[in-house]
Amino acid sequence: MSGDNKEIRFRGAGVSPGLARAVIHVVRDDLDDVVRYHIEPSQIGNEIARFEAALVQTRVQILEMQQKIAEAIGAKDAAIFDAHLLVVEDRTLIDEVLRRLETERCNVEWVFQEVANNYAETLSKIDDPYLRERAVDMQDVTRRIVRNLQGKAPKAVFSAAEPHILVAHNLTPSDAASMDRQLVLGIATDLGSRTSHTAIIARSLNIPAVVGLHDATEKLESGQHVLLDGYTGLLIVDPTAETLSYYGEIEIRKGQVTKELKQLRETTSTTSDGRHIVLSANIELPGDVDAVAENGAEGIGLYRTEFLFVNRNTLPSEEEQYETYRKVAEQVKPNPLIIRTFDLGGDKLAVGAVDVGDELNPFLGWRAIRFCLENIDIFKTQLRAILRASAVGNVKIMFPMISGLEELRHAKAVLDECWNEVGEKKSGKMEVGAMIEIPSAAISADALAREVDFFSIGTNDLIQYTIAVDRVNERIAHLYEPTHPAVLRLLKMIADAAHANDIWVGVCGEMARDVATIPILVGLGMDELSVGATSVPRVKMAVRSLAMPECQQLVNEVLQLQTSSEILARCLELATKRYGDLLG
Repeated sequence: MSGDNKEIRFRGAGVSPGLARAVIHVVRDDLDDVVRYHIEPSQIGNEIARFEAALVQTRVQILEMQQKIAEAIGAKDAAIFDAHLLVVEDRTLIDEVLRRLETERCNVEWVFQEVANNYAETLSKIDDPYLRERAVDMQDVTRRIVRNLQGKAPKAVFSAAEPHILVAHNLTPSDAASMDRQLVLGIATDLGSRTSHTAIIARSLNIPAVVGLHDATEKLESGQHVLLDGYTGLLIVDPTAETLSYYGEIEIRKGQVTKELKQLRETTSTTSDGRHIVLSANIELPGDVDAVAENGAEGIGLYRTEFLFVNRNTLPSEEEQYETYRKVAEQVKPNPLIIRTFDLGGDKLAVGAVDVGDELNPFLGWRAIRFCLENIDIFKTQLRAILRASAVGNVKIMFPMISGLEELRHAKAVLDECWNEVGEKKSGKMEVGAMIEIPSAAISADALAREVDFFSIGTNDLIQYTIAVDRVNERIAHLYEPTHPAVLRLLKMIADAAHANDIWVGVCGEMARDVATIPILVGLGMDELSVGATSVPRVKMAVRSLAMPECQQLVNEVLQLQTSSEILARCLELATKRYGDLLG
C-alpha cells in the first residue's frame, strides 16, 4: 500500500484485464461459531441422520448454483462446482466424521467442522496453487454444510444495491454464483492467484479483477471511491484528478485496440513481409472448442486430456474417449487437432481414478510419458481412441515430457501396436510429435527430429527445468525468466534441429502468449504458436505487425547478450515500436 496526496494504492496481481471505477462493497468473513456439546450413545443415530440430511441438502444447493453459473457463463466454468460435489461425496471424510462421532460423542456439526478444517489446513500448506485452491473449495462446502446442520439459510453476503467493486478476503464459487453480475463492476480480494477460482470466474464474466492484496479488507470500508486496474493489479482509493486523467487515456486506447482486435478474426497470422505462422489454440475441455473459431485460431495446437481423469473414481473407457476426441475433431476440421497424451503426475492430480502416489519431487517424478509407459493398458486405451478419431478429422498426436530417444521410440512402438489393434488405417498417416520441455530433449533435438513429424515446445516446463525454478514457488518466482540466455540458446537449438530435418516446430507454452517475447519466437523461425483462445487476437496482431528480417536481426543481437534483463529490454524495444498498445 502506498499513499500519494490523499490517494492510496494497494498493489496485487491483475488476473482479469479491464478498468473499473465505483464505490466499494467490503465483505468480511464472519464465520459462525459452532458450539460443542456432549451427546449420549443413544443419540448417535439421530446425529448421523442429521448429517446425511445436511449432505443431501448441500448437494441440492450446489447443483442449483452449478445450474445458475452454467446459464450465466457456460458449463465449462460451472465445472468448478464438481470439486464441491466431491466433498459432499468423499467417503474418507464422511467415514472419519462417523468414526469420531462414535469415539468423541459430540454434536455432529462440531465433529464435521474439526475434520473438514484439518483437511483444508493440510491442503492449504501444500506448495501447489491447484491444491491450495482445493482448500478454498473445502472451506466453502464446510461452511454450507455447517449452516445446513444448524438449520440456517445460506448466508447472503452481497447486499449492495448499487453498482460497486466487490472487495473480499476471498471469493468462493458459491459467492460468485450468488452475486448480482449486473452490479459487480470489479473484484478485489486479499487472497488468490492467476489459477484461483476468483480469477477464472472473473475472466469468464469479463469483470476486471485484482487478487493477492493481502489486507485490503482490513483497511477499507464500504462506500469508499476506488479505481481498479485489472491490467497491472492496482486498487487505487480516492484517485487524484491526475490519475483519473491518465486512466481515461488508457481506456480510450484500450477501446481502440479492442475494436482492432475484433476486426482481425478473419485475417491470417502473417508477418508484414508475408511469412505465415500458424496460430492455434490450447484447450482443456470439449466445451472450449467454440472459442477456437470465435477468436480466429487455425485449429487446436494443444488439447490437454487430463480432464478425462479428474473428479471420478473410474478410468475413462476407450469408447468414452473416442467420442470426446471425435466430436472435437469434427468441430475443427479441416484444421488440425493436436492431442497431447495424458500428462498425469507432477502438478496434475487425477482424483480417484488414478493414484500417482505422493512424491517428494513430483515435477521430477513419475509423470506424463513415464507414467503412461508403465501403465500400458491406460496408455493403449487412449492411443486406440485417438487413432479411431483420426479417421474423422485432421488429428495429430504428441507425447509429453520426452527426455530422450529410447523413451520416444518406446512410445512410438506402443502406438504402432495400437494401429494394428484398431485395424482402421486411413489413407496417409497421422502426424506424430514430441513435446520438447526437458533440457535433455532440447540438447538431443537433432536425434529426436529424425523420428517425428513435428516438435511442440512446452516453454513453461522447459524454462522451469533449465533454470531449476519451481514456477509456483513465490520465493523464487522472480528467477523464472523466459529471456534467460540459456533458454534462448535451447530454443534456437530445437528450431534449428527441426528445420534441418524438415519437420515443423511450434510453441505451446505461456511464452507464445507473451507479446513481449513474440519477436524472438518469430525470429527463431517457429512455424506455429498455440495459445489460450482468448489470447489469439493479441498474438495475431503482434505477428502481423512484425517483419521477419527485423526479428531475425533481433535474435542475432540477443544471442550475444549475457543477461535476461538486457534481452528483455531489447525485445520490448522492438515490440513497443511495432505494437506498443498491446503491451501493459
